Amino acid sequence: MNTTDRHIASAFDRDLETVQALVVKMGGLVETAIDEAARALETRDDELAEEVRRRDRAIDALEQQINEEAARVIALRAPNATDLRVVLTVIKISGSLERVGDYAKNIAKRTHVLSHLPAIDGAGMALRRMSGTVETMLKDALDSYVHRDAALAADVRARDLEVDQMYNALFREFLTYMMEDPRNITSCMHLHFIAKNIERMGDHATSIAEQVLYLVSGTLPEDARPKSDSVARPPVEAPADPGAGPAPRPAPGAG
Repeated sequence: MNTTDRHIASAFDRDLETVQALVVKMGGLVETAIDEAARALETRDDELAEEVRRRDRAIDALEQQINEEAARVIALRAPNATDLRVVLTVIKISGSLERVGDYAKNIAKRTHVLSHLPAIDGAGMALRRMSGTVETMLKDALDSYVHRDAALAADVRARDLEVDQMYNALFREFLTYMMEDPRNITSCMHLHFIAKNIERMGDHATSIAEQVLYLVSGTLPEDARPKSDSVARPPVEAPADPGAGPAPRPAPGAG
């Protein structure tokens, strides 16, 4: 490699380090958004929920900055096939992070509504546990990106099944609550959409892990992503005493 080639390679490496640092920064903001959105939901904290909504603008701005930097690198450095794969992976990862940030913002919006509705026992705790699983997946996916760790990325991909199973269990719980007492319908509908948002966060964390596998190997996984899409419907039981009111239910996610 002559002096000019070394200079070009060095400039590309510096540009790439800049873009990757922005991705890591964006990932940190998104991890915080997941945690705070779930905490605001569990504690019915409107102020914290509003903070999550406000910070989403910073996440959006970082995605735009990453895309602009990536486009500049492609235009100025004309990367070869391997280097181009690195840049395109950055763009895809930032897009997934932006979507996760949007889901956290949506949870925060519904938290404001739920804070004025009757609470469903245990729902906030169960959803926070589910979001904690997704937050860990996202952190590990980003770590696998930084360290080019294909084994960790594959492990994150496998964990998506656990999130799907948690979502299905909560879906059944919320459906049962609604069937037993129509007064629970509005709260449970919002809680169901929150659970779905968290499940979609898990999908995007998995997508990031798959991009890491592509980055390391040059190919996307050929096997189907582990999923648990079937949702069992709970049986409908006639109450023993119509005047007794709804029977107490176990906390969502329990058992």
